[in-house]
Amino acid sequence: MQLNGSQIFVEVLCEQGVDTLFGYPGGAVLNLYDELYKNADRITHALTAHEQGASHAADGYARATGRTGVVLATSGPGATNLVTGIATAYMDSVPMVAFTGNVTTEGLGKDGFQEAYIEGITMPITKHNFTVRRVEDLADTMRAAFRIAQSGRKGPVLVDIPKDVTAAVCEFTPKKPEPIRTVTTFNEEQVKWAADIINGAQRPLVYFGGGVRSAASCQPLRDLLKKAEIPAAYTLMAAGVVPYGDPMNIGMVGMHGCYTSNRAVADCDVLIAVGARFSDRVALNPKTFARNATIIQIDIDASELGKNVDVDLAIVGDAAYVLNAMLPMIEDKKHPDWMKMIHEWQAQDYHPVSDASRLMPHQVIGEVCNQCGPEAVYVTDVGQHQMWAAQYIRHTKSRGFITSGGLGTMGFGYGAAIGAQMALGRDQRVVMFTGDGSFHMNLNEACTAVSYELPIITVIFNNQVLGMVRQWQTAFYGKRFSQTDPHRKTNFVKLAEGFGLKGYHCENLAQFQEAFADALKQKGPTWIECMIDKDEKVLPMIPGGGDINDIIMK
Repeated sequence: MQLNGSQIFVEVLCEQGVDTLFGYPGGAVLNLYDELYKNADRITHALTAHEQGASHAADGYARATGRTGVVLATSGPGATNLVTGIATAYMDSVPMVAFTGNVTTEGLGKDGFQEAYIEGITMPITKHNFTVRRVEDLADTMRAAFRIAQSGRKGPVLVDIPKDVTAAVCEFTPKKPEPIRTVTTFNEEQVKWAADIINGAQRPLVYFGGGVRSAASCQPLRDLLKKAEIPAAYTLMAAGVVPYGDPMNIGMVGMHGCYTSNRAVADCDVLIAVGARFSDRVALNPKTFARNATIIQIDIDASELGKNVDVDLAIVGDAAYVLNAMLPMIEDKKHPDWMKMIHEWQAQDYHPVSDASRLMPHQVIGEVCNQCGPEAVYVTDVGQHQMWAAQYIRHTKSRGFITSGGLGTMGFGYGAAIGAQMALGRDQRVVMFTGDGSFHMNLNEACTAVSYELPIITVIFNNQVLGMVRQWQTAFYGKRFSQTDPHRKTNFVKLAEGFGLKGYHCENLAQFQEAFADALKQKGPTWIECMIDKDEKVLPMIPGGGDINDIIMK
């Protein structure tokens, strides 16, 4: 059948199973938006306040579901406004396809109105990107983008479409979407070798990351921990993969991880790294990280093997398939002496002391968990509140914690919460934790939450400073608070009312308990401002370049 580029665009989106698209219109994509208008019954378009918010929403949609998030922006500034969101998805291996408009093919490279070379700009932060110069190539290019985003190590792909391509006509043939190319192969001898090493270990430890969540299944990891009684430490990106309360879950590892996990890394004799890349927030000193251990690394991306830390055995493959193959070779085993050591260290973990007369982060987060139950999805911005959330949320769902790990994008949270809420439906409880610093960056997306009546509860930890940076200035810069006290006078309750949503102000735990209970009853979005002491710290903390001996516990 003969279709123009805009019609092909919509048909391929439907062909790929896209039900929701986040974006913002502009001149170069008007043909696409006209076609989306005609097909509103097939694809829901969510209009955000800013293209960056749209990119974070597509990211949140993908993290909450495992499906590919989709975002659309116009040329020039519309396209460049996606860059932070694309980079965020790239660093955390999130499947996303970003579509941008551009000037006509004849005008490319001539510095026309709202032209930007977005293909070149995004080359380092995408798995692949394309500029479609012929309408005949549009359908297969889009199909390739979706295939690449989900294949192997997942990530974002960009497709730039000049305006004349959206108007040109060609023959279109529908196709069924190709199955996702899951990496099912691995070296069987290496897997047997790994099993032998694990069977011979006296103090084994699993260190797992976000790659497990992206794998075909999380269950083989849980089965390994149970069968061989192996304690496990996780990265920020893997919170929830092993449920809170599982006896083998010993906590988050790294700079803001717990004492037990970091001590276990230092003292284990075999470390099994699964879907983790030994980032500088975990392996703060690569030369001394797990220096007493034989290190096995399992990752779908061969380029990550041994990249940051030297390993003894590197296995390329999807974690689920590798561990499934390994499980029959693993002996049923107990490690009583090792677990005794773990339990002794757990007694030394930092536990904040509660004070009902003021608001403390662990109390706020604990109350949220109490009132929301185990099925809630938690989203964060970046800063102290992010680490408090990672430390104190009682994670029970593998996709129940959404945060920007690798890029550490302040302002990520509201857009991501919108994407998660739209993906999961209004009956799913989504709670967003933010700080006053992060929230000021993209709080304009409140209008999006209001427009679509999304019942997102936003908990704002307001300490009136840029807390994480200020904490570092306190610890290492002699309390020289350079530009971390912005002296803002924002009234979040009045601002919430201005956006058309309900706001609350809380200064003690009783007020928060009442406010949160009321927020749960609202049909639309709510904000709860929590006044937090500016000297409240994230503990424990290991300073950059340090190791377990440098841990700060007070």
